[in-house]
Amino acid sequence: MTQASGPRVALFVTCLVDAMRPRIGFAAIRVLEEAGCVVEVPEAQTCCGQPAFNSGDDADTKALARQVISVFDGYDHVVVPSGSCAGTIAHGYPELLADDPVWGPRAKALAGKTREILSFLVDVMGYRPEGRSLPASATYHDSCSGLREMGVKAQPRALLAGIDGLEMRPLEGAEVCCGFGGTFCVKYPAISNGIVGEKAAAIEATGADLLLAGDLGCLMNMAGKLHREGSKVRCFHTVEVVAGMADGPAIGEAE
Repeated sequence: MTQASGPRVALFVTCLVDAMRPRIGFAAIRVLEEAGCVVEVPEAQTCCGQPAFNSGDDADTKALARQVISVFDGYDHVVVPSGSCAGTIAHGYPELLADDPVWGPRAKALAGKTREILSFLVDVMGYRPEGRSLPASATYHDSCSGLREMGVKAQPRALLAGIDGLEMRPLEGAEVCCGFGGTFCVKYPAISNGIVGEKAAAIEATGADLLLAGDLGCLMNMAGKLHREGSKVRCFHTVEVVAGMADGPAIGEAE
């Protein structure tokens, strides 16, 4: 239940979640409210600008950054179900707007209150799931941006440890890139496919029922490869499991 006295939190939904997997957004709202947050989803939000930023299009990225800052800077916290989008806001914006006397300080202020959702739940809200069960085995992939830019490592594992019946199995090379890399997989498809092929083999070797991670882009990439290889491993965003919403179609399965 939402508690009126809790922090006012804005959910940055992300483009992929909005277009491809909205249930991740609903799962995020559920756990944030359980944690005691007052959750809002601003309608005027846009792409964070990461594809443009990574492609060197600074002008368009700055325009998107100013839009995001204008929409989100009035909240106590900005929470993102993606380490890569959170990393763009927390690190990319201050870098890009550093020389702007108006937007630079605003970018820095927003960066200071932007968190990846699994990190926010554990490190800020002290949240742990209660009354959740999932009789399955799972393995976990550490997405690059979440791990290296946002410091997400122990937090998802702490949350998953609170799910009754869920057996976590170690993944060899859990911190190795899955090959997605945003525009990287478009620019270098052969290399990307080789990387995700190795990742899929490592996932299969665990014998786990489920693959969990914190970035939908990575999950879509790995789910696609696993499906093409005939694997039975099912893929979910970690927040779906934490919210008790892993009883529906997995990523890539028909609704």
